[in-house]
Amino acid sequence: MSFDLIVKGGTLPDGRVADIGITGARIAAIAPRLQAEAGEVIDATGDLVCPPLVDAHFHLDATLSYGLPRVNASGTLLEGIDLWRELKGIATVEEMVARALAYCDWAAAQGLLAIRSHVDTTDPELKTVQALLAVREAVKGWMDLQLVAFPQDGVLRAEGGMKAVVRALDMGVEVVGGIPHFERTMEQGRDSVRLLCELAAARGLMVDMHCDETDDPMSRHIETLAFETQRLGLHGRVAGSHLTSMHSMDNYYVSKLLPLIAEAGVAAIANPLINITIQGRHDSYPRRRGLTRVREMAAMGIPVAFGQDCVRDPWYPLGGACMLDVAHMGLHVAQMTSPADMRRAFDMVTVVPAAVMGLADYGLAVGRRASLVVLDAGDPVEAIRLRPPRLAVVARGRVIARAPRGDAALALPGRPVRVRRRHAAP
Repeated sequence: MSFDLIVKGGTLPDGRVADIGITGARIAAIAPRLQAEAGEVIDATGDLVCPPLVDAHFHLDATLSYGLPRVNASGTLLEGIDLWRELKGIATVEEMVARALAYCDWAAAQGLLAIRSHVDTTDPELKTVQALLAVREAVKGWMDLQLVAFPQDGVLRAEGGMKAVVRALDMGVEVVGGIPHFERTMEQGRDSVRLLCELAAARGLMVDMHCDETDDPMSRHIETLAFETQRLGLHGRVAGSHLTSMHSMDNYYVSKLLPLIAEAGVAAIANPLINITIQGRHDSYPRRRGLTRVREMAAMGIPVAFGQDCVRDPWYPLGGACMLDVAHMGLHVAQMTSPADMRRAFDMVTVVPAAVMGLADYGLAVGRRASLVVLDAGDPVEAIRLRPPRLAVVARGRVIARAPRGDAALALPGRPVRVRRRHAAP
């Protein structure tokens, strides 16, 4: 027996130590020890080998545009939306493609090989959609790029909003999006959820709505989203993104709401870096940080994923395509510091968002697509603690990125030291 590639001696996320044999673009074998030849061998002894990192919530059309045409001075969501409205009026398809491809290169180097990107459909020319469809085609050899038709200005608030969403879907966008809390009234917000879910049901598509991204505890469109999911039989195909109003909601109401979300099979996508930066901007002290109730939803069996959301764009000046940074921040803000919770935070940037996106070919199993990451860490918790170098990134059977270990050499007086931060949990 021979393989094109063997990843030897890696520690899998579940703690098993195994060799992974790859033939073509598929995982052909996983065993404690593979006695076989291979065209290439990666020695992963002592290193964590995991499936690709996954980002279930991002905005590729706006990424890497920080400072164009100006900076968000207030740091608020609403100024970011106004600034994006200015930017999309002057941005060209070619420029958006170039920015998005540059970000996808960053992502590939970090082992981030699946992204769900919302694409604004309120640009009258749909330049945004044209650009992201071109990017999806360009990266399809190594990355799963899933697009959401997202009416940033509100599907009912924007002139021709519903027609634009339908047109984007006809062009090849796969998921129906929405932003009910940005419609003119609460009633219009509810109507938008109903109409968009009916559109998804009629076309057999998934739904991912920016839902209740506000500090207003009375913004409760997630309740409507759960109801419409039940009514239309969309179980397992719907996600509510952000859900930051839940941070401020009455505890008694939430005790009713969470079982409804769980019963409907609606997933939640929190975006820790952006949620804690944008929310609470109108507060003095104590200042709300806006992250939704991650631990409580996970305890109810609701699938909860973490997303990056923004990188150097009208809403956020930082970021670098590292989903382990996202998990690190999410773990802290959600106070997920038990061993089980820290391990769950790793799942929130790997297997959970992969399931939310419906990536059936994802994971370390025989017959699955041969995409994986070798990290300079001993286990998932250490990977979050260190955000270590990706020693190798394999996409569909090909090594597409390598990086050196993160060790350092200190020349202290009389004491030369090799610094190695790794110290995996027992």
